[in-house]
Amino acid sequence: MEKNVALIIVDVQNCFMPWDVLPVPGGDEVVPVFNRYIKLFNRHGLPIYATRDWHPEVTHHFKEYGGQWPPHCIQGTEGAKFHADLELLDDVEIVSAGMDPNTEGYSSFEGTNEQGVSLEESLRKRGVKHLYLGGLATDYCVKFTSLDALQRGFRVTLLADAVRGVEVQPGDSQRAIEAMIRAGARIGNYKDVEEEFGGVGGVGKR
Repeated sequence: MEKNVALIIVDVQNCFMPWDVLPVPGGDEVVPVFNRYIKLFNRHGLPIYATRDWHPEVTHHFKEYGGQWPPHCIQGTEGAKFHADLELLDDVEIVSAGMDPNTEGYSSFEGTNEQGVSLEESLRKRGVKHLYLGGLATDYCVKFTSLDALQRGFRVTLLADAVRGVEVQPGDSQRAIEAMIRAGARIGNYKDVEEEFGGVGGVGKR
């Protein structure tokens, strides 16, 4: 079995839940889906990354400082925590993005782990070539992370059952998915991934 794949869980944080300050409709619905993926990847000994928005209190990302969004996912706050039901184990690598007050920080590839290592560097060190990716929100952080991954030469499978969009404009999520497909991403769901992991040729085959 090839072990050149990783699971990327993008920004499943309290602030993005339907009842919080920057609600993603159905955002909580991805939690039980990801818990299944986490068990599957753990069973095969494959790396898992959980990315998070980790904004300073003052950032151009927020409306009061010229940005688009209400304050959310401020470092160290309850809203910045991962959803309590997301079953992240101790060996999950946490990647924090959005820390630069002068950039939007949508892509997880702008983030680093707790040792200051970039997401790309960490993936390269592990020999990862194929990312199975989902999270919140389809039309922002998921899209930009996927596009950055593809641009850097990674293969990307977008987990269609584990994404939800914020939909600032109706249809934003579908347009984001189409942009990812045009850039080279493929679409999958849990059944597809489970079959691939048990299929002839091992994990990560196309």
